[in-house]
Amino acid sequence: MSLRGFCRRLFMERLNLKNFPTPQVNNKHDKSSAQMWDKKMINHRQKALLRNLQLRARIIQAIRRFFIDNDYLEVETPCRIPAPAPEENIDAQPSGYWYLHTSPELFMKRLLAAGYPRIFQICKCFRQNERGSKHLPELTMLEWYTAGSTYLDVMDQCEELVQFVARNIGYDHYVSFQGSRISLKPPWPKALVTETFDQFASLPMEVALRENRFDELMGLEIEPRLGLEKPVFIYDYPASCAALARLKPDDRSVAERFELYIGGLELCNGFSELTDPVEQKMRFEWEQERRRFSGKAPYPMPKKFLNALPDMPDAGGNAFGIDRLVMLFADTLNIDDVVAFTPEEL
Repeated sequence: MSLRGFCRRLFMERLNLKNFPTPQVNNKHDKSSAQMWDKKMINHRQKALLRNLQLRARIIQAIRRFFIDNDYLEVETPCRIPAPAPEENIDAQPSGYWYLHTSPELFMKRLLAAGYPRIFQICKCFRQNERGSKHLPELTMLEWYTAGSTYLDVMDQCEELVQFVARNIGYDHYVSFQGSRISLKPPWPKALVTETFDQFASLPMEVALRENRFDELMGLEIEPRLGLEKPVFIYDYPASCAALARLKPDDRSVAERFELYIGGLELCNGFSELTDPVEQKMRFEWEQERRRFSGKAPYPMPKKFLNALPDMPDAGGNAFGIDRLVMLFADTLNIDDVVAFTPEEL
């Protein structure tokens, strides 16, 4: 089936438009009719999304209010950059001889190093080969960084942020998601990554890492079971799964990284930031080797970021998926339901 035919079928299934039969394309006149039909389907999808797009706007407005009220400076950094952070599993979209950023992280940390202690940004990020019910190649990201904080402080901020947003869009202490009534009342539970593997996975974490199945088991066996009654933080990831996070002083095999899950949705990825330029360069070089081993092209080394790192204070940071947060409050498992246009409609 062609992409156009797939989209037609998807629109009919989701919007239940039984009165609009799919036209058969046999000649130039029929092709024109098919194009008109496509336009009609897209228009119907946008009309059906009105409530979710209004919800999305209110959520973004509430997020801005939260950070401004807490004395954060909203910043903008370039989205077209010469060198993204080298990570094995994140592929940047080329833009001429440069790249569209996969995250504003490197440049926001350069601002931290320049003396900006509390900053946040809401921006578009771009990632190749990411398309599915929870993924888009162009996503909307919230990132914030706070000098003098750790990943434990950022977890507390996450609780406060989500509760603030919920109150501002008309929710009390509960949200309904996919048939579950999820309590947002603090405090939210925390679980070690090793504990989630012991409880939900078919293999121990050490075996999953050795067999290169960590991400697979997280995605298929663990994530769908997290945060079904109350939001949950899972924290202390293996050092090999945290390219830019600080390692725990008392256990160098573990990184000070966490993720937040609500209703089985991963909402964010935060950590205590690594500030050692020598160690960071070694991590990047290791990620480059892993990319080569996987058959992927390495990226240029982000030298200006590394040069700024000695001036960066200890800090906590977080990357929070706005599309996912809207999915939660819109009670949908399909990211297409919370964006005005999908890639297939462009």
